[in-house]
Amino acid sequence: MRVGLYPGTFDPVTNGHLDIVRRGCTLVDRLVIGVAINRDKGPMFSLEERVAMVEAECVPLGAAVGCEVVVHPFENLLINCARDVGANMIIRGLRAVADFEYEFQMVGMNRSMDNSIETVFLMADAKNQAIASKLVKEIARLDGDVTKFVPASVKQTLLEKLKS
Repeated sequence: MRVGLYPGTFDPVTNGHLDIVRRGCTLVDRLVIGVAINRDKGPMFSLEERVAMVEAECVPLGAAVGCEVVVHPFENLLINCARDVGANMIIRGLRAVADFEYEFQMVGMNRSMDNSIETVFLMADAKNQAIASKLVKEIARLDGDVTKFVPASVKQTLLEKLKS
């Protein structure tokens, strides 16, 4: 069984994330979406909220193409998470050259710890290259319209979070 791990903070999940999930599902039989706890980033949404958003948006995408999608919170090293879930590949999305520089270093470190787990990069679709969770939150916080950047249910959750 081909198992991929797509890690991220998903604070919140965006259309860019969903594009990578949809395309990643064509590469594997099971896609584990690793929701990083990552306390250093100070997420807006709790782990439970992020997991719920990812499950609601991503599980149906996998089902539509016959790929099992599992959501897995993690706080350990990415390579250890990949081992924990039985992944033989890590799937990462790239938006720009700056993403590549960081990811290049990460791949080198991961391969030095376990060279049996490959990393596969999927280039963001042109319409999603500018989307970043951080920017989506800022746009929403400043009363901008995030309709083009996140699914409707995520937009609603984001707006409710900002009201509280």
